[in-house]
Amino acid sequence: MQTVEVQLGARGYPIHIGEGLLERADLILPHLAQKRVAIVTNAVVGPLYLERLRRTLSAAGVVSIAVTLADGEAGKTWDGVARILDAMLEHRCERKTTVVALGGGVVGDMAGFAAAIYLRGVPFIQVPTTLLAQVDSSVGGKTGINHPLGKNMIGAFYQPRLVLADTGVLRTLPPRELSAGIAEVVKHGLILDAGFFAWLESNMERLSAGEREALTHAVRRSCEIKAEVVAGDERESAARALLNLGHTFGHAIEAGLSYGTWLHGEAVAAGMVLAARLSQRMGLLRAEDVARTVHLLERARLPVRHPALGAERYLELMGLDKKVEGGRLRLILLERIGKAFVTADVPAQALREVLEADAAHA
Repeated sequence: MQTVEVQLGARGYPIHIGEGLLERADLILPHLAQKRVAIVTNAVVGPLYLERLRRTLSAAGVVSIAVTLADGEAGKTWDGVARILDAMLEHRCERKTTVVALGGGVVGDMAGFAAAIYLRGVPFIQVPTTLLAQVDSSVGGKTGINHPLGKNMIGAFYQPRLVLADTGVLRTLPPRELSAGIAEVVKHGLILDAGFFAWLESNMERLSAGEREALTHAVRRSCEIKAEVVAGDERESAARALLNLGHTFGHAIEAGLSYGTWLHGEAVAAGMVLAARLSQRMGLLRAEDVARTVHLLERARLPVRHPALGAERYLELMGLDKKVEGGRLRLILLERIGKAFVTADVPAQALREVLEADAAHA
């Protein structure tokens, strides 16, 4: 097992990474305020891992209730959060009852949001079961739900007490889900660590095949990068926005196609290519770095062409992005691999041209 610490003072927490952690009650018990938990999972993950986690907790004297949600981004709504809250109220969950998110990013976001608002805040633990959740969404305290007009527009910053990343569960991930998680791994290299990006170039086939050592290294290094950024800017007032490379474009793709048509990581991959091409068009990024980015994402079996929604539709959806400030769209662009920055100074014509060029028509 390896551990990465998120340094947030009294609200800091460990990220434990390794195989077989679902059986490690000793890692969970120190973070429980009482021996009672509400486990939130979904219809895909629940049959695989819910009873395994409940047995681990029960053997340690912990009583659990379970809430099973529908699978997929389309269910990340008020109704889904209401199901969690209804179950917790029906079972008389208290202020010291811990919410445990057992699933991918959607489950983690919804369970965390429910924990943030139930009784004005109850303890929360993340047990991510997808690569995307282990390397990104389970760390940092962003929780929330989607709105028809925009992704993750309703939510709260609410830090977990613990992240338990059992890399053994990644063996049951479908190849498409594994690739979607790799998109966020590539993002971490692009924004802050050229050496990690180079490691990915040398090891992408091993990572895509789910090899144990490659997965563990990718999860650990991604968590280290994200933990460092979050510790310096918890509520995204400055540097944390870098973690959204490709996301403004990606969220527009998800909303424009209807949630769930593309996986989040797939939309982010196409969004990162758009950000790279825009950076090149503005004279910031070398063509060779754009080509390296595209090639690496292709090797991860990720889309590198964005859907042809039309520039006007993209701009309409991107205008609802959370990084809009004073009516101006702020984007994360690249100076080079390993060096990203936030800017609102993007020529409108360059943005339109990138959005219209090289789109994938159905």
